[in-house]
Amino acid sequence: MGDNEVSSTDSCWSCDQNTQWAGLLPRERIHLGDGWRVAHAIRCALPGWLVVVARRHITTVAELSQAEAAELGLLCTQVSRALTEVTGCTRTYVAAFSEAAGFTHLHVHIIPRAADLPAEEHGPAIFHHLRRPESEWVPADVMDELARALSARLASQL
Repeated sequence: MGDNEVSSTDSCWSCDQNTQWAGLLPRERIHLGDGWRVAHAIRCALPGWLVVVARRHITTVAELSQAEAAELGLLCTQVSRALTEVTGCTRTYVAAFSEAAGFTHLHVHIIPRAADLPAEEHGPAIFHHLRRPESEWVPADVMDELARALSARLASQL
């Protein structure tokens, strides 16, 4: 079995989410394309931190088809524009690691960087927002509100 396959005994949270599109909460269904789904990051202390999740189980960018790669590039641009317009951030960061336990399924982080973000949190240091205590995580209603606004903004771009 290759790295991009999931056996019937394995569980992949991203694959499970991808099969439940109609039943997903707004924060998990910002956008659905042919090869990608956009969702708000979970367990995160930064509102608007998004992930672009491959719809098929792959673990590395090297496994992308030409169509998936083209869609990802365009989607990263469109999501970045939508984040800028909806959150007022001054730039977005784009990164893909897929190294966390249980999250090796390829997903690309698109992170809003606000103008008032402290300098010590710029660049890779922004990832400390994924290590904050649960009491600081973005509340579900805030994620859903942002998701609805981003979804509408993306729909107007596509």
